[in-house]
Amino acid sequence: MTPSFDPGSLSSVIDAMYAMVSGPAGPRDWSLQERVFHPDARQIRTGVGADGRAWLKIMSLDDYAADTSAFFAANDFFEVEVARRVQQFGNIAHAWSVYEARKAPDDATPERRGINSIQLFRNDAGHWQITSMIWDNERPGVEVDWAL
Repeated sequence: MTPSFDPGSLSSVIDAMYAMVSGPAGPRDWSLQERVFHPDARQIRTGVGADGRAWLKIMSLDDYAADTSAFFAANDFFEVEVARRVQQFGNIAHAWSVYEARKAPDDATPERRGINSIQLFRNDAGHWQITSMIWDNERPGVEVDWAL
């Protein structure tokens, strides 16, 4: 996480989430989750099986860390945000965040693209926290609308 992290800035919280999961092969600092996510937050991976049926996996913060730690330990992985649209009403906000997954931040061709749908809450301290995040990747027939 960058030293300029500001929990009062919705943009900074989303940027920190990307920084938290991105990096060269090796462990991630999961203690940063508590600054970016609400303790009861859920992270939801979606996909389509070989049989064409949609599936999802709903994870707590600990579940997500356990589910991804082996992958991050063995693989360079950088999730780079390329577009964002945010709508805010009072203490809630929703961000559509287009990402590209890469083995290096400057790779010319991403290995995949998708959208993170991120819901946030501004708590009584004025800090934004991610309460829920669900994502889906591009695939034939489902392409990111770059006009976000």
